[in-house]
Amino acid sequence: MSGHPTNIEQMSPHVATKGAHDGMSFREFVGMMAAMMAMVALAIDTMLPALPSIGNSLGVTDENKRQLIVTAFLLGLGVAQLVYGPLSDRFGRRPILIAGTAAYVLFSAGVAVAPNFEMLLLFRALQGAAVAATRVVTISVVRDCYGGRQMARVMSLAFMVFLAVPVLAPSIGQFFLLFLPWRGLFWVLTCYGLIVLSWIAMRLPETLHPEYRRPIDFSSVFIAMRRALTTRQAVGYMLAQTVISGALYGFINSVQQIFADGFHAPKLMPTVFAAIAGMMALASLINSRIVERLGTRRVSHSALLGFVVIELLHLGIAITGHETLISFSLCQATAMFCFGLSMANFGAMAMEPLAEIAGTAASVQGFVTTVGGAVLGYLIGQSFDGTSLPMTAGFAAAGVLGLAIVLITEGGHLFHPRMGS
Repeated sequence: MSGHPTNIEQMSPHVATKGAHDGMSFREFVGMMAAMMAMVALAIDTMLPALPSIGNSLGVTDENKRQLIVTAFLLGLGVAQLVYGPLSDRFGRRPILIAGTAAYVLFSAGVAVAPNFEMLLLFRALQGAAVAATRVVTISVVRDCYGGRQMARVMSLAFMVFLAVPVLAPSIGQFFLLFLPWRGLFWVLTCYGLIVLSWIAMRLPETLHPEYRRPIDFSSVFIAMRRALTTRQAVGYMLAQTVISGALYGFINSVQQIFADGFHAPKLMPTVFAAIAGMMALASLINSRIVERLGTRRVSHSALLGFVVIELLHLGIAITGHETLISFSLCQATAMFCFGLSMANFGAMAMEPLAEIAGTAASVQGFVTTVGGAVLGYLIGQSFDGTSLPMTAGFAAAGVLGLAIVLITEGGHLFHPRMGS
């Protein structure tokens, strides 16, 4: 490919290892990064159609309790993000990725053979904690090998696959359920993890040069964490991300029950889910084209206002008893389009004042947004009453709260930085 490195050793002087893993092409490198990034979405979304089967098999009579299968994974994913960044800076990217992916394979198999619901939840939390390595360290690998516009191109190509996974995952899960029991889905995830693990072990060199490795200094980490949790702009947009993510996780927790019990159309869930997730992917693509010209605040604040208006209208439809499958699908697809325009920009603005402590800041923000969002999403999911009303109310509340947080962060002004920032 003209204008791009032909093998991974040419990508950056930070690449440390030569020998058995020489010769990784640009396309293979992008494919590997995308495969690792896709593991989280596959672990969450493929098993959504299987929630009733899992509950029936393990004697979970309370349908809302099944949502813990999603929440346990998210909590493990969020907590573990705090440790993988510093570990990869100390020991290198390759051993952390291999260890995390191997643990993911082990705990996916554990879910597949779990004898009861409690053990399943334990293995789901451990599965989430293990796969957090790919979520955190993959970006570090790309940063080691590329910089500037080339890094942006690699991430854009990888994210095309990453964004396609949530669109397809429920349909993939429903396909496998046609001829496999629910445990078979987790064996599929186990096999996928083994493939990715083998690929990493055979083809990925260490990308962090020894001279760039840093010892784990707890005092420095503490100082960096304190700054990440006290910088006004960083905290404000981190909290806004958290509450809006809570709405997304509430949707993931509730969507199977809404289609099965609310609309009596469980087989339509993967199709509508794909359409809604597709709107998020479309928004991300559009954002990448317009954000440099219009600015992060103008795009994200406009999208947040749109999110609030849509969900308040949707809430009115649900309260008055006029909710239908069509109104639900249209409102959620439009709201998720706004979600896609706002969240990436919120993340960029949260990181903007913390460039020199980016690794620690990313870990802290990943922890807060994932764990906080998982808890809020669980609360929204637990309020399910057989209709879409509780989820819609949760979305509206999250939008209003997110808007309030942004207004406070920006000193009451939208679309432009607050004075003095």
